[in-house]
Amino acid sequence: MTELVAVDLGGTHARFAIAELHGDRRPSLGPVAKYRTADYPGLPAAWAAFAEAQGGALPKAASIAIAGPVEGELIRFTNNGWTIRPATLAAELGVERLSLLNDFAAMAAAVGVLDEDELIHLGGPQGPLPAEGVTTVIGPGTGLGVAQLLRRRGRRIVLATEGGHIDFAALDGFEEKLLARLRERHRRVSVERIVSGPALADIHETLALLGGRAIVPRDDAALWQAATDGSDPLAAEALDRLVMAFGAVAGDLALAHGAHAVVITGGLANRIEERLRGPLFHDRFRAKGRFEHRMATFPIRLARHAEAGLLGAAAAFQEDQ
Repeated sequence: MTELVAVDLGGTHARFAIAELHGDRRPSLGPVAKYRTADYPGLPAAWAAFAEAQGGALPKAASIAIAGPVEGELIRFTNNGWTIRPATLAAELGVERLSLLNDFAAMAAAVGVLDEDELIHLGGPQGPLPAEGVTTVIGPGTGLGVAQLLRRRGRRIVLATEGGHIDFAALDGFEEKLLARLRERHRRVSVERIVSGPALADIHETLALLGGRAIVPRDDAALWQAATDGSDPLAAEALDRLVMAFGAVAGDLALAHGAHAVVITGGLANRIEERLRGPLFHDRFRAKGRFEHRMATFPIRLARHAEAGLLGAAAAFQEDQ
């Protein structure tokens, strides 16, 4: 058995856990510690706080999932002032083996080891995911995360992508108007401008303007709450529109990946599970012309695991052993 420190590093919080690796089954996670990134000058300081909480000694291996591209000599974060230099990080943390991966690649790695009861059926055939081939892993959050999980001859290979940054294609009159409004602000409109947490506000505002209705200023959290609990019909309509666009985008990416299944992940997706079961998502997912019959054969699942980022960081490390 090997132990390592699994880290899920986002803009607002850094999560840590000791993971045990087992060659014949998925990693197991110890208790999770969560630290606000704003409370620490950088990763080494948060690492030291975790080490102190663990009694001082940590395993000499670490796998760190990072919210952003893992490339170049310096990794910067959008929502905090931390920076990471991959070349010197192992020495700074006092570890002998270190793996860095994109946070959504970690999500895909987690999908590869989830149990069947952690993959909730949303659509398509019942039963386990295909044992061979590509699964598209996708989830809306601050942006739109996209990765591929390739199962081949017993191996699980994760391919990080920037699929959330492909061009958005409007499919009806409303989406054409929404796209035109967003083009006034952005030189190029990617799919995550329409399918993500912050996108709900732009969709809501566009619906209000087109309907001649007043816009009540609210932050993203309040707007999502009003949309999901039904207390604001216009916010609920905006969420329906987001779900429709999500279905179209998920189907496009699954086709582009040559996938055999789709797994949707993340906290926002789990909040809208019932909408993801309905025709707004699935009609758009399947509406691919000559490929409509094939799209109906895709198993579509919702991943449900409280700490998928940490599990995926550990699973990706174990897969490389």
